Amino acid sequence: MPSAIQQHGIAPHEEPTPWDPDHLRTRFVRALSDMYRTEVPLYGRLVDIVHQVDTTTLQSRGQNLSDLPSRFQLERHGAIRLGTQQEMRTISRLFAIMGMFPVGYYDLKMAGFPLHGTAFRPRTEESLRKNPFRVFTTVLRPDLVSSPAVREMATCILSSRQLFSPRLIELINQAETLDSANLITQDADTLITESLKIFKWHSRSSVPLETYLTLKKEHPMVADIVCFPSAHINHLTPRTLDIDAVQAEMIAQGLPAKESIEGPPARKCEILLRQTSFKALEERVSFAGGADHGVDGTHTARFGEVEQRGAAVTRKGRELYDVLLAKAVRRSEKEDKDSDAVLKEIFAEYPDDWEVLRKERLVYFRYRVAEDKVAGGCKFEESVHMDRLLKEGVVTCEPITYEDFLPFSAAGIFTSNLGGEKDGGTERKLQKTEEESKRSRVRLEELLGRTITSEIDLYDELQSDSVKECETLLGLSQIVLGA
Repeated sequence: MPSAIQQHGIAPHEEPTPWDPDHLRTRFVRALSDMYRTEVPLYGRLVDIVHQVDTTTLQSRGQNLSDLPSRFQLERHGAIRLGTQQEMRTISRLFAIMGMFPVGYYDLKMAGFPLHGTAFRPRTEESLRKNPFRVFTTVLRPDLVSSPAVREMATCILSSRQLFSPRLIELINQAETLDSANLITQDADTLITESLKIFKWHSRSSVPLETYLTLKKEHPMVADIVCFPSAHINHLTPRTLDIDAVQAEMIAQGLPAKESIEGPPARKCEILLRQTSFKALEERVSFAGGADHGVDGTHTARFGEVEQRGAAVTRKGRELYDVLLAKAVRRSEKEDKDSDAVLKEIFAEYPDDWEVLRKERLVYFRYRVAEDKVAGGCKFEESVHMDRLLKEGVVTCEPITYEDFLPFSAAGIFTSNLGGEKDGGTERKLQKTEEESKRSRVRLEELLGRTITSEIDLYDELQSDSVKECETLLGLSQIVLGA
């Protein structure tokens, strides 16, 4: 078993301060996981399945769980839905204190959801190494609610909701204005406690059943966002080594698994990510009623998800992925054939060899100088091609892990979990126009008061930085990656 230090994602010999962003984030993730397992026992079963599958997979490789990096053993992401611009801006401030910033833009309009959002996550290599947890955070877009009456109703209800406690707002203000050395441990404890209240499930709705049903008729997401006093987390996601085995085991144990795995088909060289889940649970809810008593009903929103991460693809790699995905969609529509089989057949065109993927610049890599090859130990001209350095064993490389979401996976996972499409979800639909996406992205950035970082730019920077480090250590003026 991993040590306590490893379990909390902190490298040995480090002594982080109570307000260190990476340390705060890890504490928050552990507390959130404990809370969600208590609220959704089926999620605990999913985590057990992942543990079982990963243990078996590692044993087949002659390894055990302690051989995995500590970051692998922490939940990888969660998801929440917010109702107002102020809520979105405030959550952005809170996540920044935990070292999580907006990366990537996701417009769920194309899936028929009146939402758009971003992933709040760490951006630096060091922070990702310690704990890569991210929160997929969406906010309601009233302009996409078709009924004026429902739009007004939702806006009115949300205007009176206090998602963040006064004490939490006070702590956020302090963290933004004071040096961390002036913030005490007790306040960090309180920050975690108060933050959890935002994500906690409430089995009592803040509106009458009639109002809930009106909002649900407009869209289930509108009802989920508007009708409860918190922005209850709708799922948490551990990472696995073998998602196909997890899917099979969920079905074997009788969990209500979704029909197919989202993302690219299984490959030797995994790219982007693949994910699956058990479907959202129908939960008993007490709705506000007269005469001091509630009216019983049900609500469906929360589920458990699992993901298998692959390599981050370059812009060129992403373009190829999109082309093949579109091709698979068109063929599935024309042929009476299993969509997963079609996807696998089409994606045979995507190279499945790391060296080919690297040379064709389809995937991002992290380059490192071999330990025994320091400046002075190797004689090269000032400019040398990376292929030569790799061939001669001077430099090694490994794919950079993809830390974000597929453009369609967020919508697809929600659709399939709420009883929607059975052919892989909306991920297999075509992307909306780039211009529309750009305009929507600008609106969200204005709402956040922050720039949304491009995930592609981050991966490009990680690769470039690793090449520059190799240049420095080898005393070279330039290492050439391209042809």
